[in-house]
Amino acid sequence: MLNDTIFALSSGGPPSGVSVIRISGPATKDILVQLVASVPAGRVASYRTIRTRNHQPIDSGLVLFFPAPNSFTGEDVAELQVHGSKAVLAALFHELGDIPGVRMAREGEFSRRAFENGKLDLVEVEGLADLIGAETEMQRRLAVEQSAGGVSAIYDSWAKQLTRARALIEAELDFPDEDDVPGSVSDMVWADMVRLRGEIELHLEAGSAGEIIRDGFKVVIAGAPNAGKSSLLNALARRDVAIVTEIAGTTRDVLQVDLDIDGYLVKLYDTAGLRDADDRVEMEGVRRARVALRDADLVLLLIDSSNPVIPGDLDQASLHVTVGTKKDLVATGSDRYDLQISTATGDGLAELRQLIGRIVAERFGGLSLAIPSRQRHRDSLTKCLAALDVAILETGANLELRTEQLRLAAEYLGRITGRVDVERLLDVIFSEFCIGK
Repeated sequence: MLNDTIFALSSGGPPSGVSVIRISGPATKDILVQLVASVPAGRVASYRTIRTRNHQPIDSGLVLFFPAPNSFTGEDVAELQVHGSKAVLAALFHELGDIPGVRMAREGEFSRRAFENGKLDLVEVEGLADLIGAETEMQRRLAVEQSAGGVSAIYDSWAKQLTRARALIEAELDFPDEDDVPGSVSDMVWADMVRLRGEIELHLEAGSAGEIIRDGFKVVIAGAPNAGKSSLLNALARRDVAIVTEIAGTTRDVLQVDLDIDGYLVKLYDTAGLRDADDRVEMEGVRRARVALRDADLVLLLIDSSNPVIPGDLDQASLHVTVGTKKDLVATGSDRYDLQISTATGDGLAELRQLIGRIVAERFGGLSLAIPSRQRHRDSLTKCLAALDVAILETGANLELRTEQLRLAAEYLGRITGRVDVERLLDVIFSEFCIGK
């Protein structure tokens, strides 16, 4: 299937002012000759008329050619910029699809070819996908760091340190009489590995922040029935997401909306009122509310200022903000709350958004965005650390066995980027120590 030439619409769906069709594969040049009579100069936009095999015009637009290997996929690539009507695209796709060996691309196939041809690693591919789907400023920044190779450079650096450490130990084991091999290599190697382990551990600790930036900061609204939870969800979302009535227990499920607060994705959850319920449906709603509370990054504990009720079994050990609601129904404020609001008048809502924004910003303040952003990354880093621990701490073990743990640590790093290390230890040994000169 890699011998196929693929094509797809790379811009938004029609109708639009301009649509971009991308073509990649060995038949790209032949396709250009068939459609526009010749292959344009590399990386130069050319205005051409695109024609059928019967020389009937389909449309006129810009044509660009990117010769291999200096293209997104590493193959010959062409881009056709045409008018974005459904009819133009249908005619062009029909013409392309009738060419032998040319087919419509599958989902992600251009990026897959870029990875297989060494143009992108897995972290960069994932970053590109995140960049396309980014909805907030911080998601964009995190995705740019990933797609631009910032995180991959860190992992490659660590993998090189592990490879060099193994090479030094192999040199000490295999060439003990060579003058070019420094003495006490093992002591130097293990000191370096202890420092490396500390770096990886700090990097891994920041992984939860990366996942939160990418997937959202979970804020759960909790409290007794009729505390104003659904009203607050609607007010912050600026639309009617939840049903609001004076009947206690209206909310039976966990409702969720996405907010952009100061560039961060905040996932806001409305939950069932916490109380001992008799109704089976409400009991399930309360159970789901407690699950949401357990997974929350921040809890907004709502208390009706006109009738203060706090659920007795609510765990307040987690990060929470106490919010007094229905401020318009009480004569004076109270210092028992972190903040008082009224969804009826809007009083305090802006301050609540600012408070959530400050809490999120403090969580990530000064944090580098060269951090893991997926559970896959964190799992491999955890296994890398475990292998390093064995290599460093089991000082009584055979040196070959400890070196094998270093190899495993490097392999786990390679799994993140998709570049699992190939044995090149002898190259490192001879290049660094000039053995056999």
